[in-house]
Amino acid sequence: MTGASGFCGTAVARLAAAAGHDVVCVGRRPGPVGGHVRWDAAREQPDLAGADAVVHLAAAVGDPGPGERAEAAYRAVNVDGTARLLRAAHGRPVVWVSSASVYRPGPYRGPVAEDHPVDGQRSAYGRTKAAGERLALAAGAVVLRPRAVYGDGDRHLLPRLRRVVRGGYAWLPGADVPLSLTSVENLAAACLAALDWPAGAYNIADAAAYRRDEVLGRVLGVPVRHVPAALVRGLAAVTPSLTRYAVDQLTDGMVLDLARARDQGYRPRLSLADYLV
Repeated sequence: MTGASGFCGTAVARLAAAAGHDVVCVGRRPGPVGGHVRWDAAREQPDLAGADAVVHLAAAVGDPGPGERAEAAYRAVNVDGTARLLRAAHGRPVVWVSSASVYRPGPYRGPVAEDHPVDGQRSAYGRTKAAGERLALAAGAVVLRPRAVYGDGDRHLLPRLRRVVRGGYAWLPGADVPLSLTSVENLAAACLAALDWPAGAYNIADAAAYRRDEVLGRVLGVPVRHVPAALVRGLAAVTPSLTRYAVDQLTDGMVLDLARARDQGYRPRLSLADYLV
């Protein structure tokens, strides 16, 4: 397993060990369980000797500003690192964890299925994840596309959401929209189950979509107020700390169609309510 020291990787590694798997954590840092093989995804080919299967979660994540430097740094891990991993896998089953950020930006009129166009991404993250998963799919891997993964240990999603709080309110762009979120435990269960799924891409999310305003109001603990979406998009064009990608995540209303994963037996067990008790 790669990326086992990260937020999602920690959950997958612990679940795999609890299920009786011998876990080897491949990455720059040891994972929470099992052995450790050091690997710098941006520079080296990993040593996968003795592995029966690979779950690949190592990735450059975040929402960087535009520029060739950021693009190159993300590509080194998400694309070139994927190529190195696939060469090392030598035909072993590979589950490659992608992201719903690979989908063409919305707004969306209905649930997004796996055949939705994968282009037009507005961030280095989305573009390089899309390029990396093309390599993985061509190599016969199972590709999982979660959206907005949350849960214990999250260091990315919640800190970004807290930026919308000012003066005791959560200021959100545009009207309320439905959206999919993915519990990290639901993703972890999917990663292990997908070792036996046919090759291809699968959306992964909680069982039901949420309403944006209700969720953020509960999570952030403040009332929600709306700001015109066009105004916020205009600000994103001139404000380095605010990107169009970040605005899209709150306005596009992406709900993932889970039919393909459900056909393989995927049954997401947890929801946001389990984390708010």
